[in-house]
Amino acid sequence: MNSILASACLSSKRPHKKRAHSQGGKAGGKSGGKRPRAHANKSPAPPASTVRVRQLEDGAWELVHPRCARDRAEDLEEVHKMVDAGELEVAMDECRWLLSGCSDCVEAHRILGEIALAENDLPLARGHFGYAYRLGEQAIARAGHPSPVPYCREANRSFLESAKGLAFCLKQLGKEQMAREVVELTLRCDPGDPLGMSQLLDAPVKADNG
Repeated sequence: MNSILASACLSSKRPHKKRAHSQGGKAGGKSGGKRPRAHANKSPAPPASTVRVRQLEDGAWELVHPRCARDRAEDLEEVHKMVDAGELEVAMDECRWLLSGCSDCVEAHRILGEIALAENDLPLARGHFGYAYRLGEQAIARAGHPSPVPYCREANRSFLESAKGLAFCLKQLGKEQMAREVVELTLRCDPGDPLGMSQLLDAPVKADNG
């Protein structure tokens, strides 16, 4: 597993979550009360608080994290520093605070998964890695399963690292088929396999996981 970065105290700056305002127009008006035509073939866009994907100029795809997660980037950097300094309890409290205002913050779930894994709490690690993985998986599915979604793109890393953490936990918990499905999706995202996912299923299961 990739290590979590760096040390420090709680950030004194608390970002404010911005609310999206509806731009829907009024019915009626000077047009004789006609409603706008519905576009039946268009799928509704995901809300701004949800992870989505976009295609880049080079043809690759990357996750677009919700505004609430992007607004908390500085706080996440502080959490990285706390973990690196061994201040795990403070880091967990900060991550929980971040998630209380932005439940779809993939990186906060990944960090909590890493901490739980380091403490050998596989069910808890699976829960956090699984939540982060599901956010990315659903975003990719909504876009029609595009590829590649490469690890070299910074925005994709927390999702792909969470996928590796989830697959590891599932394998250790005896759920090999589920682990295999996670590995297969991750390899479709990045066939170059920079995280060594193809070797994960061959890893031995630890004897003390029961």
